[in-house]
Amino acid sequence: MTEVSTPPEDAPPLAVDIDGTLTDDRRALDPRVIPVLREWPAPVVLATGKAFPYPVGLCEFLAIEPTVIAENGGVVLAGRSGPIHVEGDPDAARAVADDLEAAGYDLGWGAADLVNRWRETELAVSRDVPKDAVETAAADHGLLVLDTGFAYHVTSPDVSKGRGLERLADSMGRSPTDFVAVGDSENDAPLFAVAGRSVAVANADDRATAAADHVTAASHADGFLRAVAWLTGSGP
Repeated sequence: MTEVSTPPEDAPPLAVDIDGTLTDDRRALDPRVIPVLREWPAPVVLATGKAFPYPVGLCEFLAIEPTVIAENGGVVLAGRSGPIHVEGDPDAARAVADDLEAAGYDLGWGAADLVNRWRETELAVSRDVPKDAVETAAADHGLLVLDTGFAYHVTSPDVSKGRGLERLADSMGRSPTDFVAVGDSENDAPLFAVAGRSVAVANADDRATAAADHVTAASHADGFLRAVAWLTGSGP
């Protein structure tokens, strides 16, 4: 098991994915990441495909500033004082949901649909639904599909985590190249493209792996801790 190291005082700003990167293979947050994120001396951005309330809530429980990129870049928050920037095509996303339902497909999250209930700019569909059906419906409304390994995200082609980081960095008076990024999925590849340095954990998909500057030998949260060690020069 990877040991936790103390971040150096000159650590750069960090942009990190949640599912598959700060979690185990069951999507449970690994407690070892908590002190790392809480004690990181530079800004920490949680960059996720989850709906906006989830990363904000995680920041609150971590007791860190709520600086987030949610919904794959569709919603960006630059701290408690804001601003909140929302970008995407929610009407088209809802139309895709209607088309899938008309074709006999359920989004896959049950009646409460806690995955999409607070989603503002896109649609998340269970990977139990055939991907070609999701892609066809998305294309009919000018949207694209991202496979995060946990869900199919139907989103605007004009939205990405990379664009989210660019907007967030500008709000913070920084450059995207000031940040280091860690992630595991194809939705992290645009983030890697604009960050100064990037790391994919070992469980990352092919697109994220190809886009990263470094790939860890460990998976999930172990990989994140290895990434921190590599980024700060305190480990392989």
